[in-house]
Amino acid sequence: MRRREEWSKRVMDLSLASVGLILFAPVIAAAWIVATLETRKNGFFLQERVGKDGKLFRVIKIRTMREIPGHTSSVTTAADRRITRGGRFFRRYKIDELPQLINVLRGEMSFVGPRPDVPGFADRLKGEDRRLLTLRPGITGPATLKYRNEEEILAKQSDPERFNREVIWPDKVRINLDYMDHWSLKKDLKILWKTLSGGQDG
Repeated sequence: MRRREEWSKRVMDLSLASVGLILFAPVIAAAWIVATLETRKNGFFLQERVGKDGKLFRVIKIRTMREIPGHTSSVTTAADRRITRGGRFFRRYKIDELPQLINVLRGEMSFVGPRPDVPGFADRLKGEDRRLLTLRPGITGPATLKYRNEEEILAKQSDPERFNREVIWPDKVRINLDYMDHWSLKKDLKILWKTLSGGQDG
């Protein structure tokens, strides 16, 4: 992505994130209260993710899961017992993602791009695939749209972690590289519309 393209993408991110925070501040506050009461922890969930140029940052989300002793997997399925009642609602309507508008304002994320992963995935990309690390991770993206029902897909697998590692993750890399090679502001807006309207990419 050329410097001019990066600049136009960043301007869009700053504009939309500023408006979004103003509009959704009451929703974020209400979700934080519910999450705090249900999990008995801070309703904001901060987790280390791999960002642009491989630098780690803390993504901000609404907490949707409670801790269960012995259950430490980073892969979440639709049947995960850790998800709270309110958390299922937040995840279904993507309310848990709204605090990431703060990450966008900070320059750690973009509205559209590869989803930020926990260490062990993006930071281990090799060869040409490492080009993805030159992008800011996104709240949504073409791979996010394709795998909108990822948790339901994983719930049907006998080994969700292996399926994610060997099937879903490589496909996401392929999709995101194609997005990177054919980027346009118009395409970003189209992806945002599909995300908000519940459409699929493709």
